[in-house]
Amino acid sequence: MAARNYYDVLGVSKDATQDEIKKAYRKLAQKYHPDVNPGNKEAEEKFKEISDAYSILGDEQKRKQYDDRARMFGDGAAGYGGYGQYNVRPEDFQNSFDFSDLGLGNIFDFFGGGRTKARAAAPQRGSDIAYNVNISFRDALKGVQTTLNVTKDSVCDSCQGTGAKNATAIKTCDVCGGRGVVAQNQGFFSFSQVCGRCKGTGRIVEVPCPQCSGSGHSRDTKKLTVKIPPGVKDGTKIKIRGKGNAGARGGQPGDLYLITKVQPHPIFKLSGDDVVIDLPISYSEAVLGAKVRAPTLDGVVSVNVKPGTQSGSLLRLRGKGYPRVRGNGRGDFIIRIKIDIPKKVSRQEKELMGKMSTLNDGDLRKDIFNGVKDVI
Repeated sequence: MAARNYYDVLGVSKDATQDEIKKAYRKLAQKYHPDVNPGNKEAEEKFKEISDAYSILGDEQKRKQYDDRARMFGDGAAGYGGYGQYNVRPEDFQNSFDFSDLGLGNIFDFFGGGRTKARAAAPQRGSDIAYNVNISFRDALKGVQTTLNVTKDSVCDSCQGTGAKNATAIKTCDVCGGRGVVAQNQGFFSFSQVCGRCKGTGRIVEVPCPQCSGSGHSRDTKKLTVKIPPGVKDGTKIKIRGKGNAGARGGQPGDLYLITKVQPHPIFKLSGDDVVIDLPISYSEAVLGAKVRAPTLDGVVSVNVKPGTQSGSLLRLRGKGYPRVRGNGRGDFIIRIKIDIPKKVSRQEKELMGKMSTLNDGDLRKDIFNGVKDVI
């Protein structure tokens, strides 16, 4: 039977670039690979056909030989239709084609378990675990050392993670011979896959460990002393390497993540790395100015309130705020002025307030009335 035109097989034109040919082959290989169509002889033949086509067209030198032969022996109908009239085979060309130029290492990486060489089961890293840690604002600010009860999977003390009762209870897998993989022929190609009996470990546990029932792990709770650095906030994650669940087949343990839950403070409020407090002052202090005492993270300080200070004004103490958890300085401490309006006043205060109102009430509202003259 005459071979098909290789350009038609890949669905590309005779003028296609090498990159276009490569992309076309990738797409068809994913569709017709035997691993995707197990037992489908038609797909298997199609996969062989597109592999043959790509082994020629995917190599510039072999493609040129192919084009030269087609022009020499083809009838020229429909462009290069003569390709299909000449029985061209991959073995007619020099050498063989290396699929590694696809940039994937191996075309079979497209498919799970479809590599030409399967790997035996490798050590598996343990999973990570997370714990919430409740701490006070002060401990978050200063840092604290605390003890936790952590429940996790640990390596079994009895079998040391082997899952077997003793060393003689472990036998080499009789299916794969201890390699962890077995060969399987699928038509034109031969593949390796993980051994189903030993799950890729290459060994069989005949008598499981009575303590862990063959899992190699034990579930237990242990006390762990940890240090919380200064500057953590609500939701900060702290990673402690190697304190998570134990790995499998000698793999490294996972990590432990501590998630801090910081109790809010009634006075000091966090805004990023800044700390904000509301500082009440009297009406007279706001009007006349004053030196007032204010609490900060470092103790009590005196701050100057300028005459005519408005409610909501901010006083900023740079570098006196919340510590940054990575030790890169501190934020700012912000004092927000709140003018206190008393709900009850004495008779004398009322008289004084009355005299003051006759002096400046009109001036207070002058600007706002001037601003709405065009409306009312």
